[in-house]
Amino acid sequence: MKYQLNVNGKTVTAEADSDTPLLYVLRDNLALQGPKYGCGLGQCGACTVLINGQAVRSCVTPVASLKGGKIVTLEGLGTSEKPHPVQQAFIDEQAVQCGYCINGMVMQSVAFLAKNPRPSEVQIQDALAANLCRCGTHTRIVKAVKRASEAMTPAAVTAVSAVKGA
Repeated sequence: MKYQLNVNGKTVTAEADSDTPLLYVLRDNLALQGPKYGCGLGQCGACTVLINGQAVRSCVTPVASLKGGKIVTLEGLGTSEKPHPVQQAFIDEQAVQCGYCINGMVMQSVAFLAKNPRPSEVQIQDALAANLCRCGTHTRIVKAVKRASEAMTPAAVTAVSAVKGA
């Protein structure tokens, strides 16, 4: 079946069975490499994308459930020349080691900061608790989210969400 999806602000068409996980459509049909296959059970967070501004595990989200949803992947947040403030904070804090979990950490952080633009360190830890990182860069990841929260104004969060269709 063919599906029209709004991905990173563009309407795209993908052919897939109705129960195909969104992750497969994004990676295999649309060649987006931000979301990663981790556990396939929605437990690790590597596949996280934003759907209508909410962090969602794309490995357990059937493509048929996305009628009218606005999907934002890591590729839709910023560019190499102008990264999203969360992406820039992760770079500045050197929060990436192997890079596998970072997609989920960044996407979860963007959704979290949209709801809580001035979080405490404990709130950041709680928000990211369900995202797994085996490299142990949690301390730097928390610092990166804190840095991003200090760099972003609430208006900037709203503007980014509106432009990217989050």
